[in-house]
Amino acid sequence: MKPALSLQRHPPPHAWGQFPHGEYLQSDIERKMQPWLERMFGYHLLKIGDLSVQLDTSASPIKHQVGVSARAPKAGVIAEVDELPFAEGSVDACVLSLCLEYNTDPHHILREAHRTLIAGGYIVITGFNPLSFCGLASLMPFSRKKLPWSGRFFTPSRVKDWLDLLGFELVAEERFLHASLARGSRLSRFARWRSFCRHYLKPMGSVYMLVARKRVTPLTPIKPKWQARPTFKPAIKGVEVSRQRRTNKTLKDQRPL
Repeated sequence: MKPALSLQRHPPPHAWGQFPHGEYLQSDIERKMQPWLERMFGYHLLKIGDLSVQLDTSASPIKHQVGVSARAPKAGVIAEVDELPFAEGSVDACVLSLCLEYNTDPHHILREAHRTLIAGGYIVITGFNPLSFCGLASLMPFSRKKLPWSGRFFTPSRVKDWLDLLGFELVAEERFLHASLARGSRLSRFARWRSFCRHYLKPMGSVYMLVARKRVTPLTPIKPKWQARPTFKPAIKGVEVSRQRRTNKTLKDQRPL
């Protein structure tokens, strides 16, 4: 397995318009997120990364929503996404949209999100699926220098392993947008093909969404190491009686005549 740490060779995207069919990609991700955002309650929602900041998350009942980015103009907090300036256990939900693919240390970003979440808090992750039509398009010449293929695609199973190691419990997984997302291709032209893929080729969706919840670890009482010395009780019945009879017999033999 290749390490998650990598060198950033190409500049990361700062807006959805930089992607081919970026507006459609953004609206589809928002549509998939909406039912889950409606179920999350609390006081603070954190949107991590330039693209996450620009998502419409008004469907969430959490009123205080903060965007964190190093350069996005709409961000409420200017900071690095892998060094969040928030206290431990102070956030109720986190949203990471296309954030892991275009950063040098994606695993550290997840660790920071886990640190800031409260026990039972939610995290919503969206990313590009390498085992999809969009992933296959990366095999085309010179595609690695263009968006979205300039980033590093991680399989959903690998991201789920990271979440499990950090202590998250997977709640839902979805794959959608069955298209190559190549620039110049008209998505409306392949409407029937995409409808066929949604019904029969669901794992081939170009975008995945993972919803996970931070596990609540119950407190285990610490028992004292010292214990009272147990009394000796033979497992076989009649041992004490026979021993007592033997002792009485010995005493009778030792009596003076």
